[in-house]
Amino acid sequence: MTTGSELIVDTPEMPEPRVRETPAHSIPGGLALLLTFLGTVASIGTGIGGVVLANNESVGVGVLLIVGGSLLFLVSVFMMSGLNMVAPGEARVVQFFGRYSGTIRKDGLRWVNPLTTRTKISTRVRNHETAVLKVNDAHGNPIELAGVIVWKVEDTAQASFEVDDFVEFVSTQTESALRHIAIEYPYDAHGEDELSLRGNAEEITEKLAVELTARVQAAGVRIIEARFTHLAYAPEIASAMLQRQQAGAVVAARETIVEGACGMVETALARITDLDIVELDEERKAAMVSNLLVVLCGNHSPQPVLNAGSLYQ
Repeated sequence: MTTGSELIVDTPEMPEPRVRETPAHSIPGGLALLLTFLGTVASIGTGIGGVVLANNESVGVGVLLIVGGSLLFLVSVFMMSGLNMVAPGEARVVQFFGRYSGTIRKDGLRWVNPLTTRTKISTRVRNHETAVLKVNDAHGNPIELAGVIVWKVEDTAQASFEVDDFVEFVSTQTESALRHIAIEYPYDAHGEDELSLRGNAEEITEKLAVELTARVQAAGVRIIEARFTHLAYAPEIASAMLQRQQAGAVVAARETIVEGACGMVETALARITDLDIVELDEERKAAMVSNLLVVLCGNHSPQPVLNAGSLYQ
């Protein structure tokens, strides 16, 4: 258990990544589109020229031009399949026969080797909110806890190849981190130097963000923010804990009232003595203190009682 503002983060040891993101070799898509278009036009022109020569008794040359034009057309169409539309906030993970070749992050029309496969990955900022989890806190009390994290993919290669499904991986690790936080700290602190989930939410969510960062780092994911969205006692003990909190609040309020009343009584006695209004012996002082404390600390308005005699009769 940690005390004060010191937070010791117990992060798991994740394996070192085997692959890191690198830029893929690509060229502007406009140039590639122009070249493939020119190739298609040239193939059509070559085919038409071959047909004309074949009809003019130059059969051999005509057949060669027709075959060449057909091949050029097929090559142009095949090269056109290397074009990729990359929107802002997206990336393309490029693989060449199963081997990682790089990532395209530049938005717009890009061209890569048509023999490669390109997988789209969103690099936008995302939210993930967990369901309400029922766990036991550090004191064994059942509580309900839920959280939300803001995250994004930073390394597309790790997100693609280090885990099976990085979205599911983030979801599972978030739930695991929330449960780990809940069993380390109590819902309410009973000591001044003890951290609690309710009283020190800012500090504990900082630790949650650090622990989550360590857990999802292997998937190339960065945690931007982590917050609690729901924190309460479980329904079966909520009423009992509410009574306990109310009792603690009443005791704290009584302590404040008594402390203030004692100060007021002390000031009143000192003022009476300084002004020499009346000379009070010890018994009269005790009676005055008793009456003032009853008036100041009572829950209801006092009912005055008039004494027609003296204090000693």
